[in-house]
Amino acid sequence: MNRRIQRALAAMVVMACVVVPAFAAGDENGGGGNIFSGDLGNMIWTLVVFGLVVLVLGKFAWGPILDGLQQRENFIHDSLEKARQDRDAAEQRLQEYEARLNDARAEATSIVEEGRRDADVVRARIEQEAHEEADKALVRAKREIDIARETAVKELYVVSGNLATDLAGRIVGRELKAEDHERLISDSITDLTGSAN
Repeated sequence: MNRRIQRALAAMVVMACVVVPAFAAGDENGGGGNIFSGDLGNMIWTLVVFGLVVLVLGKFAWGPILDGLQQRENFIHDSLEKARQDRDAAEQRLQEYEARLNDARAEATSIVEEGRRDADVVRARIEQEAHEEADKALVRAKREIDIARETAVKELYVVSGNLATDLAGRIVGRELKAEDHERLISDSITDLTGSAN
């Protein structure tokens, strides 16, 4: 690229150095602006001046200008490369963050699902325990009812037996002995039990 710029600048300077004096010489002579109509001395001096200008510009102007342009080009190239690297790094970090975010979402979903499953298990266990306790309470209540009924029936038999003995003693007109009393109670209980079934 440096050679291309140098050649373009050199061509422009040559054109300027040849065309401007030729037009100036042509206008002074009153002729047209023919660049080939100038005299040989002017042409030699023009070429000498042109060579000196090219030499001075090449040594003092074009070198620093081209170095500055090359540095500018390198700076732009380096800046673009750094920007590309930064963009790639940012895209990579974004992908990492998105992956972490997706992992966190999956983990949160898993935790929620696990919590739901645990809650369902606990609920089912509590319901099972409540059913078992209710069944136990029902069995206990039935047993207590049976015991209370049997106790009430026995007391009823005893009271009935005592009433029957008293009534029988009055009817017979004598008092029964304790053995007779026990035998009558036992017979009454047997009769009542048989009739209850």
